[in-house]
Amino acid sequence: MLTTLAVENYRSLRDLVLPLSRLTVVTGVNGTGKSNLYRALRLLADAGRNGAVAALAREGGLPSTLWAGPEAVGKRATVQGTVRTKPVGLRLGFGGDEFGYALDFGLPVPNKDPDRPTLFNLDPEFKRESLWCGPVLRQTAVLADRAGPSVRVRDESGAWAAASRIGLTDSMLSELGDPRACPELMIVRERLRSWRFYDQFRTDAGAPARQDRIGTRTTVLGHDGADLAAALRTIQEFGDDEALAEAVSDAFPRSRVEVVGADGLLRLRFHQHGLLRPLGAAELSDGTLRYLLWVAALLSPRPPELLVLNEPETSLHPDLLPALAALIVKASRRAQVVVVSHARPLVVALSEDATTLELEKSFGATAVSGQGRLDRPSWHWPKR
Repeated sequence: MLTTLAVENYRSLRDLVLPLSRLTVVTGVNGTGKSNLYRALRLLADAGRNGAVAALAREGGLPSTLWAGPEAVGKRATVQGTVRTKPVGLRLGFGGDEFGYALDFGLPVPNKDPDRPTLFNLDPEFKRESLWCGPVLRQTAVLADRAGPSVRVRDESGAWAAASRIGLTDSMLSELGDPRACPELMIVRERLRSWRFYDQFRTDAGAPARQDRIGTRTTVLGHDGADLAAALRTIQEFGDDEALAEAVSDAFPRSRVEVVGADGLLRLRFHQHGLLRPLGAAELSDGTLRYLLWVAALLSPRPPELLVLNEPETSLHPDLLPALAALIVKASRRAQVVVVSHARPLVVALSEDATTLELEKSFGATAVSGQGRLDRPSWHWPKR
C-alpha cells in the first residue's frame, strides 16, 4: 500500500507531500489544485508504461506544466518579477510499505552546435530516478538508481552491478527488462501499470457505454466504460453478484440489472420497478448510466493496486451519493482508493472510513489545510 505521495513543481503543486491511507479523500473548493493532483498521479503511473514524456507533451510540454510562481514563498513573497536560480525540475514520487520510487524531470542541456541544430531543446529528460525499499529514501535501501543515462542496480549480494545506459527520455522501469538484474523494478513497473484512473465517464447519446458490443470476459472496466455490459456480466458470473445486486437496489429500490446475449453481442437490460419492460443502455438517464459504470468499476473481480476516482459525483443526484459512498468503502477493502471530490455530501459520507485531505491555496501554491512542515510525512528527494 502507498503511504506517501510527493509532488514538486507540477502546476500549482509547488511542494506537496501527502499521507495516504487505504481510503483517501481529497477535497477543496474549485481552483485549489485537486485536478492537478489527479493529473500528477496519472503522470506518475505513465512512467511505468514509458509514457510520461508523451503525457507531458500532451499537456503542452514541460515548461507549461511547471510551477509558475517564485522558487521561495514567504510571507512577503510576490509572484511577479522573480528570477530562477536553480535548475528546472519536476519531481514525482511515492513511498509505500514495500517500495518507494521517485523521478526528476528536467530540460536537456542546450545544443549549441551550429552544425547539428535541433528543435527538441524543450523535450523533458529523466535527470534522476530512484527505487528503494520502504517508504523513505535511504542510501542503504536504494535498489536501482539512475543519473542521466546511467543506471545502476544492486546484485544479489547487495553490491552495485556495472552501470548500463538508457535513453534520456526513457524510464528505467520500462527499459531495464531483465527481471534477474533487479526483480523489484519489474514488480513496481507492473504495479504502476495496474493503477486504474476513472474520470467523468461519457454518458451522452454517443457514449461508448450505450452501445451493444461483442462480449469478452472483462475483469477490469475500461477507462471509457465501453465494456460496461461485459464487466457487469463478469461480476455476476465470477465476482460478487450479491454486492452488485445490493448496489443497484440501494440506489434504485426494487430494480435489477440483467445482461443478455444476442447475435454475439452483450446487451444491458435495466429492470426498474413500475416499468412494463426493461430499459436498454441507450434509454438510461445520464445519472443511472453513470452510477452503473461506477458499480462496474468498483466491484471489479480483479482489483488494481490503486484505484483513483476523479469527481465521481458528476451527474449523480444527491440521493445516490450514500449508495456510491458505500460502494467506494467496499472497494477500499480490496484495493487502495483515492477519491478526488468537491461534493460535500459524498466527502461526509466517506469521512468515517477515510483520511480526508482538504486542499487550499497559499500564495498560488496548493497546500493541505492545517498541515505544518512537521505534520508532513517524512520524504527525501534523490539529489541530482
